[in-house]
Amino acid sequence: MRKRKKGRTLSLKRDQRRALLKSLGSALILHEKITTTEAKAKELRPFIERTVTYAKKEDKLHARRLLAKYFVDRVSKKMMTDIGPRYKSRAGGYTRIIKLAPRERDAAKMAVIEFVK
Repeated sequence: MRKRKKGRTLSLKRDQRRALLKSLGSALILHEKITTTEAKAKELRPFIERTVTYAKKEDKLHARRLLAKYFVDRVSKKMMTDIGPRYKSRAGGYTRIIKLAPRERDAAKMAVIEFVK
């Protein structure tokens, strides 16, 4: 019997999906605001929320290693020094998704995902 699974497949295999989340997450961390499809933005949100929670524990070696598992050194360093301390007093909800007009060529639902100030 088929059981329900959490998350969207995005018409990708598991490894491709993970690579997509890592690259979208890196872009979001570096630029702090990206435009993507609504489904990708909704799938990216819990991934980013989890990594920001890791980055809030700035003096923990384990948190640094968890971030290094997902991101390259430059991105994980920005998470630990810049983004993590910014949300030290916030309990969650670090990102916001704003829906945009559909994309012209294929009418895909678009959205902007950004860090809350």
